[in-house]
Amino acid sequence: MDMVTMTINRKKVQVEKGATILDAAKKININIPTLCHLDLHDIKFVNKSASCRVCVVQVKGRKNLAPACSTPVAEGMVVTTNSIRAIKARRTVVELLLSNHPKDCLVCVKNQDCDLQSLAAELNVRQVKYEGVMSKHRKDTSSYSIVRDPDKCILCRRCETMCNEVQTVNVLSGIGRGFDTTVGPAYSLPMHETTCTFCGQCVAVCPVGALAEVSNVQKVWNAIGNRKKTVIVQTAPAVRVALGEEFGMEPGTQVTGKMATALREIGFDKVFDTDFAADLTIIEEASEFVHRLQHGGKLPILTSCCPGWVKFFEHQFSDMLDIPSTCKSPHEMFGAISKTYLADKMGINPDDMVVVSVMPCLAKKYEAARPELGNEGHKDVDYVITTRELAHMIKEATLDFENLPDSDFDNPLGESTGAAVIFGATGGVIEAALRTAYEWLTKETLESVDFKDLRGLQGIKEATVKINDLDVKIAVASGLGNARKLLEEIRAGRADYHAIEIMACPGGCINGGGQPFHHGDLEIIQKRMSGLYKEDAEKVLRKSHDNPYIKKLYDEFLGEPYGEKAHELLHTHYVKRDMI
Repeated sequence: MDMVTMTINRKKVQVEKGATILDAAKKININIPTLCHLDLHDIKFVNKSASCRVCVVQVKGRKNLAPACSTPVAEGMVVTTNSIRAIKARRTVVELLLSNHPKDCLVCVKNQDCDLQSLAAELNVRQVKYEGVMSKHRKDTSSYSIVRDPDKCILCRRCETMCNEVQTVNVLSGIGRGFDTTVGPAYSLPMHETTCTFCGQCVAVCPVGALAEVSNVQKVWNAIGNRKKTVIVQTAPAVRVALGEEFGMEPGTQVTGKMATALREIGFDKVFDTDFAADLTIIEEASEFVHRLQHGGKLPILTSCCPGWVKFFEHQFSDMLDIPSTCKSPHEMFGAISKTYLADKMGINPDDMVVVSVMPCLAKKYEAARPELGNEGHKDVDYVITTRELAHMIKEATLDFENLPDSDFDNPLGESTGAAVIFGATGGVIEAALRTAYEWLTKETLESVDFKDLRGLQGIKEATVKINDLDVKIAVASGLGNARKLLEEIRAGRADYHAIEIMACPGGCINGGGQPFHHGDLEIIQKRMSGLYKEDAEKVLRKSHDNPYIKKLYDEFLGEPYGEKAHELLHTHYVKRDMI
């Protein structure tokens, strides 16, 4: 490995050739302010646009200041990061950005979570020196998931890099020239008319409020306040290891019991766990896999729990719509069971039941509105709110979240296994399915349920599992760019797998577009993952087919797994979508 020796602020440092000044500074704990830069190497994301110039530094022998995030190091280079000239330049850059930025910070969705706001405070910018013409663009509120406000865009290009290079959806790009430049879909199309998957990763990396989720908080409050309605809520597995961050708790802290208590305090009539429906999903998905395996069905089977991924293949790989599992996602299955089986048990007319999903995902908002996800005129799920939105509701209700007592979920749809918990992490769905499929195919007890080769933040993982005389080949992809690689291999006939799990968000739902903002700290995502596997390991039951309430559901209502009733309520179909 070629190394370079250089000096930063009179400190010698050795770094790998090809590294940037910013990389070198981090190595010796020298802070250089950044704004457009975001480095998430584990998920193959590095924003290289160097568009903001906030990170400029002085390099000896050069006339102009250099952007630290994109300037490569050189042998003998001498850098000063805190010269008066560099400090003044940074302040001027931020002041110019603020001169064309709305001044509605108090009511902005990113207030106190905004990188521009934090940077202005760090650089002690207390007034806007430059007043002039402000950009005026149309806000895009066309979709169920994402609001795009170009007036707040600072042209950092983080969203563009994420959409094009990581997710390979290619919806966002620079439009116009000069002062009129914005970042958005080609021809300024509304988001809902594009191939956008609503994964929300653009929202996750946007440093300001230019991209945000469509809020359903007020609709949920209105439903709770309607005495004629029975409002039930379900919470996804990834929420429980991230929600605490909004209240100053360590990432990965399991707040399952506090969350259940908070939801009751907010006013929900029943509080359930989407993990129950994750167990139900495994029963159906494993049944479908075994059926295809034993009857010469189409392989590989692809998981279908992620709506962002589903919309991606409907647009990009519509010639392969017969490969993915037909199973609905867990929260949609939960909604379908709630408005049939549960409504009957509670003696409630489905018309008077409102199902709310708390999800780490923005695509779930879009998914809930899909017309095929319902039964007899009832939507499976009425409203989706994100982890962030739930935190807002808890704060609105003035609850002392950290000191709330723990409580359990309601039954019969609240009991779950460890297999369901790990749905929130990349590799978790296929691991859960293997735990069940293995026992069904071999008729033997699976003693070691941990498939560790399927775990971790790597974009693509592979494993082979011996089941009877068959070597079952598994692949896992997180991030849509990695999904594209696998699907292109399958399309070309070069891939040989039996089952593939795909999640749209790098790392899985723990890094969903509706989770608390990580601001580029990968350790946060890793801690969330560890929290899920810890809860799985602590569960008494760790295989979905061992869930007694799942067995009862089939005995009393659904009949046979993968049977007629199950297909009616728990399975769906896909739609060929245009490439716009």
